[in-house]
Amino acid sequence: MDSQQFGSTDKGLPPGLTRRSRRRFLQQAGQVALGLGLTQGLSSCGWRLGNVRSGPVKASSDELFLYTWAQYVDDDLLRDFQAKSGLKTIRELFDSNEKMIAALQAGKGDSFSLLYPSEYFIPKLVKAKLLAELDHDRINGLNNLMPQFRRSIADADNHYGIPFAWGTTGLIYNQEKVSDEIQDWDYLWKNKEKLLRKMSLLDDYREVIGFCLKTLGYSINETQPDRIKEAYEKLSRLKPFISSFTTDGWRTKLAAGDLWIAMAYSSDAIGLLKENPKLRYIIPKPGGTRWSDWMVIPKSAPNPNAAYAWMNYLLNPEVAANVSQRLAVTTPNAAAIPLLPSELQTNAVSYPPPDIMARCESMTALTPEAEKLYAKYWTQLTS
Repeated sequence: MDSQQFGSTDKGLPPGLTRRSRRRFLQQAGQVALGLGLTQGLSSCGWRLGNVRSGPVKASSDELFLYTWAQYVDDDLLRDFQAKSGLKTIRELFDSNEKMIAALQAGKGDSFSLLYPSEYFIPKLVKAKLLAELDHDRINGLNNLMPQFRRSIADADNHYGIPFAWGTTGLIYNQEKVSDEIQDWDYLWKNKEKLLRKMSLLDDYREVIGFCLKTLGYSINETQPDRIKEAYEKLSRLKPFISSFTTDGWRTKLAAGDLWIAMAYSSDAIGLLKENPKLRYIIPKPGGTRWSDWMVIPKSAPNPNAAYAWMNYLLNPEVAANVSQRLAVTTPNAAAIPLLPSELQTNAVSYPPPDIMARCESMTALTPEAEKLYAKYWTQLTS
């Protein structure tokens, strides 16, 4: 894949806080809060800074409470939405789908009017009876979505959710350190001695076990126990050569040369490619993951009217294009793409060509038995 470059801006973030990953935990937020002398403190799921909230708060009719990933909302977005809707919006941040559903099952569902789960997690929330069905008569702009997001395996016809951002999972590497033209995931195994402690994999068992399943010719959603075990055993042979399983720690190490290659989300690679022309992002054969994060409304949402207002606001093509450019996220809004600068529209990392996308697979919910196997092997692999 051509590593065309696409940058982001940190406008709207607190001083000293750089662009955060969709998966980054909030240690950095804590450091910023301490640096600013804030006394409110931090919660396990959120941090108090401006209109980021901590702890359950009962929503009024003019407030919207979001539960979201770190990268997806900034102060500029909240201010613009409030100016247009009159609704004050407060965000609380989570760092994993598992933490999000645990919070809901612990009774926090009545604190939030809108959530941002990953696509494959939606069936779990539906099965747990935690989501409200969407009233399409109250939504403007559904037809603006790319066709694949109207036919999602996880939520066909958008019964429960609206996609906000999407991307791929692949490899980012330093071409000065890794001079070979990488074609396949098996490159990691074939060159493991040369890459000793110079490569990292994501701290995400679905992604890591999934890509290994792909190298074996299976689906990333494999449920057959013998195939899952085969992937685990293959990963076990690679583990001694891996520097770490990390979703974010690879970035500074890659820039410093301590890492040469890292498994990464395309959304996290985009900004780095602009900063460092030595880097390249690829989706190796036989393919990677196509992930997406969605907006859904909990059944116990205190203010569903505000949630619909937020969805309609973000479905507006001009807003979607602005958010995509400023927050460095790939929009699923087809009507917004022509409004982006031409260099972004043709960026193969953000918007891969059809032949690349044909090799990518979306995650789906696993059977409970398979889920336990993935978790068991992941514990063994990372312990």
